[in-house]
Amino acid sequence: MVFTSVAEFNSELDKLLKKYRSLKEDLEVLKAVLLKYPRGYEPVTFRIPGLGIETEIYKVKNFRCKALNRGSRSGIRVVYAYLEARQEIKFVEIYYKEKDDVDCNKERIRKYFT
Repeated sequence: MVFTSVAEFNSELDKLLKKYRSLKEDLEVLKAVLLKYPRGYEPVTFRIPGLGIETEIYKVKNFRCKALNRGSRSGIRVVYAYLEARQEIKFVEIYYKEKDDVDCNKERIRKYFT
């Protein structure tokens, strides 16, 4: 399995790393889980419906971030694409949810996967 990311993801990660220093290490833990379960598992990960594309896009809701010290309810969200034929997981978006969880950036997903 190969892990890649889009440019916007890298920018978002860099911004979040300034505030949450454990994030790179936390992402490595997520990668280890995704090696076993590339489609994730409920309720931690769910497939994003209604995108109108064939690519499988998933959102990780219960992401553990040590810097936040809240366990799996850290508020960090990670969106990724699972490209089964290429055995690749491409990280698309990472953000900290404020009060209400915002929907994923569908424009970005369509930009890369249509």
